[in-house]
Amino acid sequence: MDTAILWSAVTLALLLFGVVPSLFLAARGTDVQRLVGLQLLTGSSIMVLIGLSIIVGQSSYLIVPLVLAVLASIGTLVYTRLLKPGTDAQAVRDEE
Repeated sequence: MDTAILWSAVTLALLLFGVVPSLFLAARGTDVQRLVGLQLLTGSSIMVLIGLSIIVGQSSYLIVPLVLAVLASIGTLVYTRLLKPGTDAQAVRDEE
């Protein structure tokens, strides 16, 4: 089996079983469930982008998933701060 076909199948499986459920979870549910869905979406999209860069054969395309991983971790910290119990998002913004 050709390597590109194998990576294409893996990338398609990640799209179907990783990105689609995480989009559903991020669109519906409580605030915490949406945050979990966003993190699952970020992890799945990073893996899909890595798979696509392997399929194309361009190692320079790996820059985008690396930057996305760094920004996603920072975004998680910001969203988690806003989800503290008893804290209104507007009150947190007014503090700053």
